[in-house]
Amino acid sequence: MALVSPPVRTDRPVLVVGLKDAVWRYADGTLRRLSHAEAVRHARSETPLLCHLPAVCRRLKTERFPAFDILELYAFVRPASFCLPTPTGVAQALGLLPPGPAHPLQPERQAEILRACARALLRELQTLDRKRWRTRGIAETMARHGWAWGEAVLMALPAFDGHGEGRATPGVGVWEDLPEWSETAPQPQADSIPVTSTETRDRLRHLLGTDSEDRPSQADYASALVPAFAPRDNEDEPHVVLAEAGTGVGKTLGYIAPSGLWAEKNRGPVWISTFTRHLQHQIDGELDRLYANPALKAEKVVIRKGRENYLCLLNLAELAGELGQRPLDAIAFGLMARWAMATRDGDMAGGDLPGWLPDILGQARTMGLADRRGECVYSACPHYGRCFIEKSVRRARKAEIVIANHALVMIQAALGPEEQNLPTRYVFDEGHHLFSAVDSAFAAHLSGQEATDLRRWLIGGEGGRRSRARGLRRRIEDLVLDDARGLELLDAIMSAARALPGDGWHQRIADGLPGNQSEAFLATVRGQVLARAPEDRAGYSLECATQPVDPRVIETAEALDLALKHLQVPMRELAQRLAKRLDTDADVLDPTTRLRIEAMARGIARRAENELTAWREMLASLKSETPPDFVDWFALERSDGRELDVGLFRHWRDPMRPFAEVVARPAHGIVVTSATLTDGSGTAESWGGAEARTGARHLPKPAFRVRVPSPFDYPAQTRVMIVNDLARDDMEQIAAAYRSLFLAAKGGALGLFTAISRLRAVHRRIAPALESAGIDLLAQHVDAMNTATLIDIFRGEEDACLLGTDAVRDGVDVPGRALRLMVFDRVPWPRPDILHKARKEHFGGTEYEDQLTRLKLKQAFGRLIRRADDRGVFVLLDKAMPSRLLTAFPEGVAVERVGLKQAIEVTADFLQHRAENHT
Repeated sequence: MALVSPPVRTDRPVLVVGLKDAVWRYADGTLRRLSHAEAVRHARSETPLLCHLPAVCRRLKTERFPAFDILELYAFVRPASFCLPTPTGVAQALGLLPPGPAHPLQPERQAEILRACARALLRELQTLDRKRWRTRGIAETMARHGWAWGEAVLMALPAFDGHGEGRATPGVGVWEDLPEWSETAPQPQADSIPVTSTETRDRLRHLLGTDSEDRPSQADYASALVPAFAPRDNEDEPHVVLAEAGTGVGKTLGYIAPSGLWAEKNRGPVWISTFTRHLQHQIDGELDRLYANPALKAEKVVIRKGRENYLCLLNLAELAGELGQRPLDAIAFGLMARWAMATRDGDMAGGDLPGWLPDILGQARTMGLADRRGECVYSACPHYGRCFIEKSVRRARKAEIVIANHALVMIQAALGPEEQNLPTRYVFDEGHHLFSAVDSAFAAHLSGQEATDLRRWLIGGEGGRRSRARGLRRRIEDLVLDDARGLELLDAIMSAARALPGDGWHQRIADGLPGNQSEAFLATVRGQVLARAPEDRAGYSLECATQPVDPRVIETAEALDLALKHLQVPMRELAQRLAKRLDTDADVLDPTTRLRIEAMARGIARRAENELTAWREMLASLKSETPPDFVDWFALERSDGRELDVGLFRHWRDPMRPFAEVVARPAHGIVVTSATLTDGSGTAESWGGAEARTGARHLPKPAFRVRVPSPFDYPAQTRVMIVNDLARDDMEQIAAAYRSLFLAAKGGALGLFTAISRLRAVHRRIAPALESAGIDLLAQHVDAMNTATLIDIFRGEEDACLLGTDAVRDGVDVPGRALRLMVFDRVPWPRPDILHKARKEHFGGTEYEDQLTRLKLKQAFGRLIRRADDRGVFVLLDKAMPSRLLTAFPEGVAVERVGLKQAIEVTADFLQHRAENHT
């Protein structure tokens, strides 16, 4: 088909906004510098072309306005395709700029490149030859509801003539085009054939290829994991290997070698579990080496996540059906429908959904389309046979390598016999996060948010508001229609569930007007926290011990316990009656209905036995004392002065005890690996702390300990300085230090903070100076983008700077010059809350606290050097850093205590030398 000139609407004015002013480019190429106020006036009258409307509006401090957002067009033309959400990123993805880390473009050049990007995308749309009829149908729907790009897209798309595509009309039912899955016979139990060290080294060489460099440390690491893949000697005695592999060893391929070998020999799965979604997909990429054939890899490798990560087709279809009443949702529906046409597996969190799309469309219209509250109707869903989640679950049952995450592993193992084919072999990567993941999984929170979620799961949407929330009655009523007692129980559950918090509970308890038993309890808990918390903390979260308990709390706790009992009893009986049908009606139940009854019985029983039992036990403890294995407290959670949640919280004092019982003992072999399993102190307590944080000390068989040092020359590649002439609580001084160090490095800097308020205070003070120097400053908790997207931009723009907290530190993997300076605002001591106080007493006092702090420093430093030719500077702006914590840094690295002036000079000189060598 001959291409014509791009139709339309690329002649729009272009808007690029900086921190201090904006650039407005007219269709004829004329440029004007505008103040932010002038830019707002122009934008509201002329509908400009721009990149990332929410970020632009945030910078202009204005509400959204109509615009041609290049990211919307990109998401339509190239669904399930990655690009950075910047003019440079879009241009690189389209081949208009060379790939790789980029230097920031001047605003004038950004404006020029945005117009070129629009033209390129519309030309690409003209060549579309797959599902044109469906794509046009979606575009027509979006255009009809006012999509800015609608006219241009329809002009670029060939008109549908009804021939050759098997449809009379285009339509928007993208779910109809998805392939269906089918049930297969259960998989046999895996064998127990061991793998040898020699086999593992051979497999690693095969994975690396003949042209790869010799990495003896990687081979030593892979070989050291072999004991975890040996046959188990006794029941409940797994082989456990704790393997610390320094940065640069290549641990991913190191553990893939024995894992793939064992899975192949034994025809059973190895579950590789990570903490971050980013690493799940990084591991998936590395497995291309093991399964070079994409079709074979699709059969052998599965990424598994919780249901809340996947697109629910029923939610998408219901959104489509509501467009007549909610036209503003049409753009979101269209872009999500286009993504559904192209996605690999429907994974919205870390998969192929662009991380910036929820920023553009809103969380409710993107991530809100997942089954986030367990409201699935299973086989009653018209899209069940095409469901992304069900397809993933079934593929995982036959896969050799399942790439999961720590939270999902805990849930799957806790279900025990309910789950088919639990693995006998696990590899826990990012093992330093295992403790916190387990802690979250086995905790119990009787809070407003948790109780509201249970009410919504039971009752569904309320109050006449349009909602896709499906209550229990909608999910199972057809399963109990012929059971009078079942219907009675369902009615009893619906009635009892109204004792849980309803919409607007925050305001009612703040006003002292609780609407039911749970809200009355939450109100008295809130009162005790406000009365006893040591200080107001300027709008941040508050907490207090449960004992001695306020008599008013006891009174409302007793009433709530009775209300929960009235809910729990019929839920238990209904779950039992459903389960009994599997036996009594075995001869008439079709397979899909049987699976649905099984799932619903499990779901109801799980909430009745786990959630409600835990809550009732917590309430009972208020009248006596907390069991010694647990820590209880009251908390009022707030952010920026806004109350988010309030309730009674219970955590295990040592959460690795239930982990050892539920996850580790049933397994045959476990690898826990990280670059930071130990704190670097070199003491006997260092490995002891690792065994405590991984649960190994609760198992009968001692763990194998492995430590493979990093191949990097840290003394030559890094400088570490502690600035000793700053007042750490004077934000003017701290901000001046960040500004000066970032400018000395000429960008490529990561600023880490122990508190969000400090991050925002520094950002406000240093952003103008960095912009004047041509350095892009990104900031978590400031920019209108999620953390993963911010990190992607930081990685892709060589001279950008990024400010963040723990989530940024844990998620950064930036080799090369894009990260050459790391500045930490102060010593990252653990937060001195009630839970930490209890664990400090349990795990060893001050030494435990020091271990946690050394680990945070070690983890942060480890992000600085990712390749043999990297050079980097690490600066801590806290003169109170104790010398006993300096072992967190690699052996041989000199830690200097210097003034700010010297730190700036050293940073500039050291990194300039690196830049000259790089050039």
